[in-house]
Amino acid sequence: MAKLELGQIPRRTGSNYPGRLAEAVRGRSSQRLGDAGGLTQFGVNLVRLEPGALSSLRHWHEKQDEFVMVTEGVCTLIDDAGEHRMEPGDCAAFPAGEANGHHLRNDTDAPAAFLVVGTRTETETAHYSDIDMMVTIDGNGTRFTRKDGSPLTADQIGETEQ
Repeated sequence: MAKLELGQIPRRTGSNYPGRLAEAVRGRSSQRLGDAGGLTQFGVNLVRLEPGALSSLRHWHEKQDEFVMVTEGVCTLIDDAGEHRMEPGDCAAFPAGEANGHHLRNDTDAPAAFLVVGTRTETETAHYSDIDMMVTIDGNGTRFTRKDGSPLTADQIGETEQ
């Protein structure tokens, strides 16, 4: 397959973050371009952010490289070094294992978009910089826990305990 028809690739919304943490990325949608093209060694996603939306919670990956390039509008990259304005053509790279928590935010009143390219690995652990949470992905699925591996509590994910 060579040329991809963006209009034919579904846009995904929502998040697999537990509880109310999923609300942090309301206004984000993505198209899985790599999957649509049959790629298996790395992922490619076109992510759209509505005004005020976040790309994710601030995080970093142990095993997966990540590369982003803004394609439309203006995004603010927030990483451990601070806030950085990113316009179309601006790029950022996050090598695997580098503990530099990052995400993008749309601070404007217009939609923004960026391309994200990342390594695909069978297993992965990602750490969240601003909260006591990590995610582990392996053959058993996706598990969100505290950074020490213990279960998340209802108050950590914004749920009331029954």
